Amino acid sequence: MVFIGKYNKSVILTYIGITLAVCGIIFSFLGNISNAMICLIFSGICDLFDGKIARLCKRDEQEKEFGKQIDSLADVFLFLALPCVLGVELLKALPLYFNSVFVIYVICGVIRLAWFNILASSDQQVKYFIGMPVAYIALVLPIIYSVGLIFKFNLSLVYFFIYLLFAILFIINVKISKPKGIWYIIFFILAIIVTIVIKMVG
Repeated sequence: MVFIGKYNKSVILTYIGITLAVCGIIFSFLGNISNAMICLIFSGICDLFDGKIARLCKRDEQEKEFGKQIDSLADVFLFLALPCVLGVELLKALPLYFNSVFVIYVICGVIRLAWFNILASSDQQVKYFIGMPVAYIALVLPIIYSVGLIFKFNLSLVYFFIYLLFAILFIINVKISKPKGIWYIIFFILAIIVTIVIKMVG
C-alpha cells in the first residue's frame, strides 16, 4: 500500500466530518458564522452515523482499532476546535477575559474523550455514556444561534454559560443513555430544521 491509514467506506463519514470542521473553522475566520454553524451541525450528523456505518462494514481488527483512533481524533476538531473558534466570534461583545472559558471547555473535552477511549478499549459493552458526549454541542449551539437570529437577541452571555455548562457536563460522573432508534431520526430532523432557519434568517 502506498499510503498509511485506512480509506474504505467504514471511515468515509469521519473524513467528511473532519472536512466540514475545517471548512467551519475557515468560515469562522472569515466572519461567516451562519455557514460555520451549518458545518458544525453536519459534522455532528457525520459523527452520529459513522459508527453505525462502520459496524455494518466487514473489518479486521486493525481497521476496527484505526476507526476508534480516527474517530476520537476527529472529535477534537469537530467538537472542540470548531466550537472554540466559533465561540470567539460569538463572545466578541464581551470583555476579552471571558474567552478563558474556552481553555476550560477544551481541557474538559479532552479529558472526556480520553476517558471514553479507556471505556471503549475494554471488552465490556455499555449502554450509556459517562459524562455528556462532546458531540452534543453540534446540536445545542446551532439551536441557540438560530433562536438568537429569529428574535434578534444578543446571546453572548448565554453562549459563555453554555460553554461553561458543557465543560462541566463533559467530566461530571453521571450516566447518560446512548441515543438509539428514533432518536437518530429526531436529531437528523432537528439538524435539517435548524439549518433551514439559519439559512433563511441568517
